[in-house]
Amino acid sequence: MNELKEKPKAKNSESEKELDKVAKQFDDFDENVKKMTLDRMNESSKLETEPQMKLSQADIEKSKEIYLKPIRTISSKEKFNEKFRDDYNFSKEYVYFTAEHKELIGETIEMWTKPYPGMPAEEWKVPTNVPIWGPRYLAEQIKDAKYHRFQMKQKTSTSSDHMGEYYGAMCVDTTVQRLDATPASRRKSVFMGSNTF
Repeated sequence: MNELKEKPKAKNSESEKELDKVAKQFDDFDENVKKMTLDRMNESSKLETEPQMKLSQADIEKSKEIYLKPIRTISSKEKFNEKFRDDYNFSKEYVYFTAEHKELIGETIEMWTKPYPGMPAEEWKVPTNVPIWGPRYLAEQIKDAKYHRFQMKQKTSTSSDHMGEYYGAMCVDTTVQRLDATPASRRKSVFMGSNTF
């Protein structure tokens, strides 16, 4: 953050104290933001939400089989690294899952995927709240769609110098799952790997 080049002049001591208090709050906030690393954000508390639609196993078995295909593909000029061929073959296997749009409930999820360099970029339209078949890399990308929410909270702390209490704003973050994908079948799928898909 940019530092103030010159502290504004106050007309009385009360105003001067207020300016000092605001400057300290700004410095504390700046320090909290600097401490926000990706590792720390990934450890933040997750905002819990209820599943939008609970499908019974009978409903899942009665539902028609929907197999997704990309609606558009753009080829890549990069060369595929053959060391990742086994990983790619595992990622492209089709899995049975249900997608949820947690922010626009019921809306179709539109997204692009490009699981590995050298593979084409693919555009998908994924229906929500119905069991579907799609590649594992698509389900995993939907599952990873989250963001971090930062909030300011007033915090009172007692100083170690026993001079009183200090007041200031503290930056608090939570992780919000924007999209989600869960396995549609309760039985263990032969397609599922170590991380649910």
